[in-house]
Amino acid sequence: MKTRNFVFQSIEFRYMTIKEQINQLRAELHQHNYNYYVLNAPTISDKEFDDMMRQLQDLEKAHPEYMDTNSPTMRVGSDINKDFRQVYHQYPMLSLGNTYSEDEVSDFYERVKKALNEEFEICCELKYDGTSISLTYEDGKLIRAVTRGDGEKGDDVTDNVKTIRSIPLVLHGNYPPSFEIRGEILMPWNVFEELNREKEAREEPLFANPRNAASGTLKLQNSAIVASRKLDAYLYYLLGNPLPSDGHYENLMAASQWGFKISEHMKKTHSLQEIFDYIKYWDIERKNLPVATDGIVLKVNSLRQQRNLGYTAKSPRWAIAYKFQAERALTRLNQVTYQVGRTGAITPVANLDPVQLSGTIVKRASLHNADIIEGLDLHIGDMVYVEKGGEIIPKITGVDKNARILVGEKVKFITHCPECGSKLIRYEGEAAHYCPNETACPPQIKGKIEHFISRKAMNIDGLGPETVDMFYRQGLIKDTADLYQLRTNNIIGLERMGQKTADNIIKSIEASKQVPFERVLFALGIRFVGETVAKKIAKSFHDIDELAHADIETLTSIDEIGGKIAQSIVSYFKNPANQSLIERLKASGLQFKRNEEDLSGYTDKLAGQTIVISGTFVRHSRDEYKTLIEKNGGKNSGSISGKTSFILAGDNMGPSKLEKAHKLGIRMVNEDEFLSMLS
Repeated sequence: MKTRNFVFQSIEFRYMTIKEQINQLRAELHQHNYNYYVLNAPTISDKEFDDMMRQLQDLEKAHPEYMDTNSPTMRVGSDINKDFRQVYHQYPMLSLGNTYSEDEVSDFYERVKKALNEEFEICCELKYDGTSISLTYEDGKLIRAVTRGDGEKGDDVTDNVKTIRSIPLVLHGNYPPSFEIRGEILMPWNVFEELNREKEAREEPLFANPRNAASGTLKLQNSAIVASRKLDAYLYYLLGNPLPSDGHYENLMAASQWGFKISEHMKKTHSLQEIFDYIKYWDIERKNLPVATDGIVLKVNSLRQQRNLGYTAKSPRWAIAYKFQAERALTRLNQVTYQVGRTGAITPVANLDPVQLSGTIVKRASLHNADIIEGLDLHIGDMVYVEKGGEIIPKITGVDKNARILVGEKVKFITHCPECGSKLIRYEGEAAHYCPNETACPPQIKGKIEHFISRKAMNIDGLGPETVDMFYRQGLIKDTADLYQLRTNNIIGLERMGQKTADNIIKSIEASKQVPFERVLFALGIRFVGETVAKKIAKSFHDIDELAHADIETLTSIDEIGGKIAQSIVSYFKNPANQSLIERLKASGLQFKRNEEDLSGYTDKLAGQTIVISGTFVRHSRDEYKTLIEKNGGKNSGSISGKTSFILAGDNMGPSKLEKAHKLGIRMVNEDEFLSMLS
């Protein structure tokens, strides 16, 4: 019957125009792709599919005027190399907070319950262990695929994603005119194992796990090779306006009707026990899945409730990832070595007999600090238990003391820096030991430079750890400011350093002078000042000089900056070596003040006022109100106290906060009143 259908179609083609033939073949091939790769229910044989594909390829080759970037023939990929351009996400791609115990899941559930103060559903999903992707569709056609990147922007990998047959190029059904859908690109276990067998036969390094293999494949510049790797994808979040429903689960069910591969294992739950039952089932059953998973994602189902719960600086408050307990293996401890980080922190590393763990070969594991070593009572030669924290970072969790026969000496934490010989110090209240010689200890110097040039900081291309090490050994750089004194003739002729490479490095160093103030602050490597804190500071100070003269009180008045961070900033700017470094960087032309465009929209209408946000809102989300408060000079606070100026109160405000506000006589301001204050 299938063959007769295809012959009948071929006869019909005689009465169609060339364009009509091409369009019909495309439509049928899109449907067969969907049947095979999404529904897992093919309706024609592989040979029939291949025959139709060849027929379409021949017609498109003979008639290039009918070219379509979303044709099924585009899935075979091209062998033309292409650079990836960076694209900003319309909606930031934040990471999820992780939890590893049922108690933490309970805490999340109770936080949501208290914050919403109304009925809610939790959607449970498998957490697929791949590489995140954002897909944008307009008028039912895939127009862009972007990697997560740094959360704000990622690489445009559209051509490579078009080779993944479970991702639809053209949709069917009643879809919105424009939307974004996010998911995970995966390499199935059987493809991963076959790929590693081929690499082993060629004596090439093996991929560590399917996640790394999928991520590496997606970034290949040859989309024909990407096509051969047979990647898969599951989609798990829909964004846009309008969407079919207020329900996250319902939106994904609608998306499955448009042609997307949506996990059939999603489940809406209405109680903690239902969530725990789901986790318990999949902790075992996941091992039978064709792709890697490493946990469960829990999401508040209502999009309205998601908006009201809002976001922290790094993750949504309405979702959390429960990570499955790590696998455990037993192996021998051969040696403990010590690494020096860019902050001077000393990290002990256990060198082990190789052992297979969660799909990777583990040879080394972190021992963290002196207290951990002492608590484990480690001896060289011990048989130790190794786990992967969150199935990512190997760590030693115990010792099989029954196997302790003829072991070596007890492991004792070192007293002096293994690199420069300086006596180590340990600050009060901290677990780590530090080398205090930050201006002359080579790993610290090189580590600071590597942080400075990194993508999220100054983004200087062409420089990596090996190149930094070479420049340092050659005496060309001793700190970050030295980078701006480099010239092409200084580095050309060094190992692997031809004219083009040298020119590109110098051009990239010059281009970094345009990096904005907030990223320069992050690049300086001030202890405890990460990306988020650097952004907060850049919004609060006009330039580096104003920041350098700020006191503890001024710094702690900034949202999310506590005493520990403030003290670190003050100490940094008191150090004469750091003062000298900044003056040299200033002289090189780096951006040490906020761009005037960044100042637009800022006022002092709420200056000196501390505001607590409570309840649910209609006009804006909590996060949007927090931003409005900051942009108008106010300070956000999470708790009510005598210092609270007023409460921005929405519906369903928690009874305990309401009672405390009345007790302290604090003014309540509703949405409309608040917005009129800013108008």
